[in-house]
Amino acid sequence: MASRYAFSIDLDRCIGCQACVVACRTGNEVASGDAYITVSEEIRRKDNGFWGSFAHKRCFHCTEAPCVEVCPTGTLTKVNGLTAVDMAKCSACGYCTQACPFHIPHVVDNHVSKCVGCLDQVQAGEEPWCARTCPSNAIRFGEREVILAEAKAKVAKLRERYPNAQVYGETQLGGLGLLMVLLEAPGVYGLPEAPQSSATIQTWKTLVKPASAGLTALAAGVMGLAFVFARRQHAKEHAEVHTAAPVEAAVVETPAQTEENHD
Repeated sequence: MASRYAFSIDLDRCIGCQACVVACRTGNEVASGDAYITVSEEIRRKDNGFWGSFAHKRCFHCTEAPCVEVCPTGTLTKVNGLTAVDMAKCSACGYCTQACPFHIPHVVDNHVSKCVGCLDQVQAGEEPWCARTCPSNAIRFGEREVILAEAKAKVAKLRERYPNAQVYGETQLGGLGLLMVLLEAPGVYGLPEAPQSSATIQTWKTLVKPASAGLTALAAGVMGLAFVFARRQHAKEHAEVHTAAPVEAAVVETPAQTEENHD
């Protein structure tokens, strides 16, 4: 059975240092001005004071990934629980951007850009850049079952201080490949309580994709017929050339024959 990997981010341990952002950008050679991870500070008024935490925005590696479902070129695929990207196949259509309930994939330099879970590093037996760099051990990576068990155990302890603490991502969209240990409700972090496929993906699945497949099949059929007709025409012309009557040879008179004819 293939491994199913996942990340977890413990927002009780996160110190907002941005080390994961820098390591990710450097290790993955992310284009200037772009980023796979962003970390922002969330401050809310609570009781008679203020409460603060950090929010991470990055790919959630959904099991039932809307971006994968709508991708018409096979650029986005699932590999060991991670949502991988083959940039060479990307047509920059933007369907993934519209379909993602977290608004994560985006188009940069005519191709989709997002976290790919450092899949090449993982397949080489290494940890993703963000996990290996985090100084407070807030980011973890490994087999999803193990990561999920750790996150649940942490939440059980946190609820003594944070009654609303919870694991985000256990079941959403088939189970996310990024589990978050939240201290408050998802909405506080700008996360949807129950992320769903957008209307875009429903339209794609019921109308656009079948129509696209039909048009592709029709185009292939037309091209096939055109090829058959072209071959037949070529064969006909070839036969006509080889069966045509031979051209009569020109008669060339010698000087002597010319004089005789004049006499």
